[in-house]
Amino acid sequence: MDDAVSRRCLVIAQYMLEHRATVRQAASAYGLSKSAVHKDMVTRLPRLDKRMGQEVAALLKHNKAVRHLRGGEATRRRYLGLQSNSDGV
Repeated sequence: MDDAVSRRCLVIAQYMLEHRATVRQAASAYGLSKSAVHKDMVTRLPRLDKRMGQEVAALLKHNKAVRHLRGGEATRRRYLGLQSNSDGV
């Protein structure tokens, strides 16, 4: 594995753990695609650092378990915003 890719995996994993970030948030922060970040975290990271790989895997599992809640909250905020905008018109 390329040294730059190895460093990128470790840096992104550290970011995700420190900020409890999702794959999408990490991809946005580092200017990468979600696919690249996911591939790094699931495939490459466990080969580089087994302990960190397990921690990130647990974070990804948690994020997957609560994604329906985040989506519902985003929808609620969206419609509250639309409702307040239509009140002023």
